[in-house]
Parts: sequence; structure tokens; C-alpha cells
Amino acid sequence: MSFKSKITGLILAGGRGTRMGSVDKGLQPFRGSTLVQHVLQRLAPQVSTVAINANRNLPRYQLLAGSVPVLPDWLDGFEGPLAGLQIGLQFCPTELLLTVPCDSPLLPDDLAERLHAALVAQDADVALAVTMRPRDGESTPQPQLHPVFALLKASLLPQLEDYLASGERRMERWYKTLRVAEVRFEQDDAFSNINTVEELQALEQQATPGIVTSPAPAAHSTAAVPGDSAGLHVEQAQRLIAAQITPLDASASVTVNLHGALDRVLAADIISPINVPAYDNSAMDGYALRGDDLPAPADACVTLEVIGIAYAGRPCALTPQAGQCIRIMTGAAMPAGCDSVLPQELASAISDTQVTIAHGAITPGANRRFAGEDLRAGSVALARGKLLRPADLGLIASLGIAEVRVQRKLRVAFFSTGDELRAPGQALDQGCIYDSNRYTVFGMLTRLGCEVIDLGIVRDDPAALDATLRSACQQADAIITSGGVSEGAADYTRDILASLGQLSFWKLAMRPGRPLAFGQIRDGRDSAWLFGLPGNPVAVVISFYLFARPALLAMMGCSASLPTLQARTQMAIRKRPGRTEYQRGIISRAADGQPQVRLTGAQGSGILRSMTEANCIVVLAHEQGSVAEGDMVEVLPLEGLI
Repeated sequence: MSFKSKITGLILAGGRGTRMGSVDKGLQPFRGSTLVQHVLQRLAPQVSTVAINANRNLPRYQLLAGSVPVLPDWLDGFEGPLAGLQIGLQFCPTELLLTVPCDSPLLPDDLAERLHAALVAQDADVALAVTMRPRDGESTPQPQLHPVFALLKASLLPQLEDYLASGERRMERWYKTLRVAEVRFEQDDAFSNINTVEELQALEQQATPGIVTSPAPAAHSTAAVPGDSAGLHVEQAQRLIAAQITPLDASASVTVNLHGALDRVLAADIISPINVPAYDNSAMDGYALRGDDLPAPADACVTLEVIGIAYAGRPCALTPQAGQCIRIMTGAAMPAGCDSVLPQELASAISDTQVTIAHGAITPGANRRFAGEDLRAGSVALARGKLLRPADLGLIASLGIAEVRVQRKLRVAFFSTGDELRAPGQALDQGCIYDSNRYTVFGMLTRLGCEVIDLGIVRDDPAALDATLRSACQQADAIITSGGVSEGAADYTRDILASLGQLSFWKLAMRPGRPLAFGQIRDGRDSAWLFGLPGNPVAVVISFYLFARPALLAMMGCSASLPTLQARTQMAIRKRPGRTEYQRGIISRAADGQPQVRLTGAQGSGILRSMTEANCIVVLAHEQGSVAEGDMVEVLPLEGLI
């Protein structure tokens, strides 16, 4: 494996944007492009994937960056480079993270290679670039560290978060707690910060080796940035969401009786107050006996005297002696002195007073369930964060527990956007359609156990959308919208999201569901996570289950993956590499007993009938091409989801 495959690049552009007027440094024009695009062009060939840390002008950065994710700080208040490093490490899909500032268009082409070599050679936690510069008032060059040109191990995230939690924000001070490798670079200009418009203009006029003077390739060009120009990869988007979502405060819990606990999330561990089972008991209907009385190898069989019967719930007070046994029922307590149970069907002969056992019928200790074998008193029966299902209620009841602490229901507001939408029951004007998405979203949220807040249909008007989002933010923990996040002239949700809070991404390399906005709405002290789903009905379902569902469960304090299986396709499926596709399918069992799958027919994202007929989703991976009949494909079963 090459060093490049181990490294994720992070461009730090998350400052307040005050040094160069109203325009972020990274967005400053430079030689036919912008500073951030030049840095992207030089950084991308050195690493396996790239991300940008920015807190302002997120739609602009996303537009320039194409498929490169734009990550806002997790901490509020522009807390400096370490805050950007924190979100970068949370996102990082590789074992190492390389950070560079957005105003370094002279970035060395061998930065990653040399820092990696030093990190490995010195077994360090972080490798930093060093140049020789004279200090103020001195003529002799002195070593100068460049802390934002750093290669770090992704495993440092817990240490960094502890450091930030202490209130510290100085990058250099944190590095002093780590093993640091210093790497000397000769090209001092490559590490210079551009802090004024005059400095930028002076650099632009220089004939600098390695800096293009014609327009730089677009950030989404495959020559400049790895990935697909169609948008952020599905897995990257899921990691980005997971890195930002946190559970509700543990104090937001309620006590409910077992009848009201189904599909709720446990807010505290269930501790077993008793042993389960409470006493040694029989796993079979048969005969309780002493293992010493079983036939010896030299004996063909042995006959024991039956001296009594033990029933479940009515312990037998008799104690068998040598050559004796007790008739016993499943679940009955083991009589004193007995350690084995002979199932009645394995007896060679049975009468009211005797049972004959052949050699080898059972071994000593057989069919005996020990006290605490299932659960011991004081042990965790169900852990906090468990989504309670019917069997869980039964387990809790078996412990004698009548009430449990569960997380309060997650409050989710939702609405549809579009002037063309009409509610069922209204007259359908020319050019209008009935709103189906709101009812689909209602059903999915209800299935998830959320407290739903239906805000109806909102017209394509910036003021109306702004007011609705602010109202939703005050009422809910999360907001689900459908429509209004594509690149159409009347699609305002994305821009309003950026103005009211933070926009993490809005375009994905997937089908259906390419336009999907994720971010956070803030209105004063209130905040809510927002999922701006596409407008097409099938895309709403797919994007909800891939992105909104796991995030909402995480907010409830629960993690729940979507299990997949492999099935043989019954037909050829066309697909081009460069995006993840989700096709509606029908899974069944072939004659050989193996799972097989076929598509439901036309796969347009507006054909909701294809969703109602499907019992699964065929998942075609990002780099995968067309599938031939008989090939194995990944399948996501829908039972229990829709």
C-alpha cells in the first residue's frame, strides 16, 4: 500500500474571514481561479481524498469544490485551526490526516511524501514542516515551525477532544504533548501566509515556478480532485453526518410502563435484579437423576426406581438416593442431589415405578439449566440505547420490572415545498400535482417512533421558507423537507439553510437522490438538524433511509445499521460507474434455495409504484458498472422499513 492511500487531505479555510475584507481567503481570486482551487490542485495528487474545513460561504465552497466535502467546525465561535482539525479527524476515513491552509498556492508537491517518511522513521504522532527564517530584527535565519502544515495520526482525535474540552485552543501547545517529527523544507515561500490583498496581488504578479498563470482546472475536474463531479460519495456523506450528530441529553428521558415502551429507546441500562433462571431446572420432560447412577461402560443398561414427580412451580422435596430418580417436567426445579435429566424419549423402558437407561443415552450433567445461566443478578440485561422490540419487553417482564426509563420521543417537523403541490382532497389545478411526499415522510417518522409535527405545504417563496424553518427550529429536534434543494431557479431551501445555520453538503453522487441538503438551522438559542430531501417520491424514501433514519436514531441514542445480503440477479442491470445506485427489486428464493432478485420495472425516481411493489433495494456500488444476469448483487431488504 502506498503512503498516498493512507492520507486524507484537509484544507483549513474555517476562519472568521476578517483579514481580507468580506471575502474568505480561500475564495479570493487568484490567477484565473481562487486560492482554494489552487491548493486543491496541488494537494489532491498527494493524498487519497480531500476535504475542506470552512464556516462561511459554504454553498460557494461546495460549488467550487465539486465532490470534495466541505466540513464546518463542530465547535461554535470560530475556535481556530484546532477546531478545523477536530472535524477533519472526525471525518477522516484513512489512518493519517494532512492539513494545509487555504492561502498556500505554492504548496510543495512532495509535502505529503516527506512528512510521511519522517513520521514513520521517527515513530512520531505528528510531522510538521519547518523552514529557516530570520526573526524580527535579526539577520540570521532561525528554524520556524509551520503548525498548520501537519501530518497527524487519525487516532489522535480523543486526545485532541480532551485538550479542547479543557478550554485550550493553541495548536503549538497541543503539539508539545505529542511526539513531533520536524521536516526541513528549503522553499520558504511555499509556507508563507497571505494576509492582505496587497500580498495577494504581489504574489499574483510574480512569475512563480509551479503556479499556473492560465485558469486552473475546475475543482471538480478529475485531473485536480479525486472523486466524481456528481457530488459527495454516499459513504462520505454518511460519515460526515455521523460525525456531527449527538444523542439527546440523557436528562430528556421519561418513565413508561412496559405497554408503552415498544419502539422506544432505553435511557438507562436494565440491571437484572434476579438470576435468570432463578434456580437450577430441567430443560426437558424426563427423569432427574444422579450422574453417578448412569450405566458404566461395562453395563448395557441400568434400571432406576421412580420415587416421585417434580412439576414446574411445585418443587419436589424428595432427595433420590443411589439407584433412584424423580419424574420431572420442563422448567421444574432440579431435586436435591440430582445433576442430570434423561429425556423421556431416550428411556429404554418406562413404568410407573421404574425407568431403564441404556449405556450412552446421556452424559452426566445433561439437560440441566443452571441458576443465572441466562442472566446473573446485577448484570446488564439490556444496555442503554437499545431500541425495544417485543422480545425485549418479554425479557424485562421476566425480571419482574414493570416500568423503564426511555428517551423522550424525538420531535421532528416536516413539510413539502413547491407551488405546484396540492393536498389530497383539493382541486387539482392545471400543472399541479398531489403532495405524496408528506404522507410518505409521516409514515416513515411514525414507524421510527418520532413525535411528528406536520407543517403542511410551503410555497416556493424565500420569506415563507425562512419563516417556516425558523418556526420548525423552535419546535423540533430535527426538520425533514422534501423538494427545493436542487439547482433550479426556485429552489431556495439550500441557500436559506446556509444563511440560517450551516450547510454541510447538498449534492451526492447517487441515484435516485442526488440533491440532498444536510446542515443545522439556528434561530437564537434554538437549533435543529435539517435534512432537505429531494422532491421525487422514490428519492425521498431512499434518501430518508440512507441518511435521515440513522441520524434520527443516533439522536435517540441508538445505532441501527441497515443489514444487507447477497442475491443472484435474474436480469441484466445497466449502470455507469461514478455514482451509487439504488434500484427497486423483488427478492425471492430460487429452486436451489438461494436468494434471487429482479427489478420491479421502470426505475424512474418519480415512479412511486416501483417502491410499493418492491420488497428490497438493489444496491449498486459507486465504482460498479453494469451487472450481467446471474451476477451477485447487494440487496437491502425493506421488511420493517417501509
